[in-house]
Amino acid sequence: MARLEFKQLLDAGVHFGHLKRKWHPNMAPYIFDEKKGIHIIDLNKTAVKLEEATAAMKNIARGGKKILFVATKKQAKDIVAEKVKPTGMPFVTERWSGGMLTNFGTIRRTIKKMATIDRMKTDGTFDNMSKRERLQVTRQREKMEKNLGSIADLTRLPSALFVVDIVKEHIAIAEARKLGIPTFAMVDTNSDPMKVDYAIPANDDATKSIELIVDEMIKAINEGIEERKNAPEPVAEEGDEAEGGEETVAEGTEGTTEENN
Repeated sequence: MARLEFKQLLDAGVHFGHLKRKWHPNMAPYIFDEKKGIHIIDLNKTAVKLEEATAAMKNIARGGKKILFVATKKQAKDIVAEKVKPTGMPFVTERWSGGMLTNFGTIRRTIKKMATIDRMKTDGTFDNMSKRERLQVTRQREKMEKNLGSIADLTRLPSALFVVDIVKEHIAIAEARKLGIPTFAMVDTNSDPMKVDYAIPANDDATKSIELIVDEMIKAINEGIEERKNAPEPVAEEGDEAEGGEETVAEGTEGTTEENN
C-alpha cells in the first residue's frame, strides 16, 4: 500500500493541532512547531505511523476478522458511516453505550430482542396487538437499533477498534484495553497516544483530515479482504490422509471458527 504524499496530508489540514495550552505532554514527539498558539503536527511522523497502522489493519482484515469503527462526534459520524458500511465492518456513530464490549453478553441479549420484534412483525403477533402497543414496540426497536449501530450484526467481540478522537471515545478505548483488543486511533495534540496501540498523529476535528485517514484505513481493509479472497486453497499433500490427518483438520477448523471475528 503506497504511502500518502506529504502534500495530501498538508492539503487536508492533518497538521493542525489544538491550542498549545491544551496539549498532552506525551504528544511532544509528534509536534513539529507552534504557530499563533496552535501546535503543528509533524506530518513526517504522521505518515510513518499511518503506514504502520494500515499494515496492521490489512493483516487483521486478511484474517477475516472484524474491526469496529467508533466515531460519534459530529464531524466524523457521517464520514465513518458512509466509508465503513460497504466493507461490512461494524461501526458506532450515534452513542457509545457503556459496556458495549465489556458487557457484550447484555448487548447480545438486546440484539436478540430486536430479532424477536422482527419475528413478531411476520408471524402475526403484531396483528393481535393494539395500535398503541405496536407503536411502542416499533419505537423501542428503532431506539435499540440507533444505539447499537451496525454492531447488531456482531456475533462475537471485534478483533480491533478504530476510533476518531480518543478523548471523546475514552470509554470505548478503556473497554477495548481491558479486553486486550488492539486499538487504532487518530490522536490529536490534546490526547495521550500511549492509550492506543496504533496512534496516528492527526487533526481529529477537520472533516478533510478525518476523511483522508479513514479512507486509508478502508483501503487497507479492502486490500486485506481481497487478498483473503484470492488466497490459493491449501493443496493436500500425499500422505495427508494418513493416521492423524483428521485430527489435524479438526483442530485447524476449531481455531478458525474462534478467530474469524
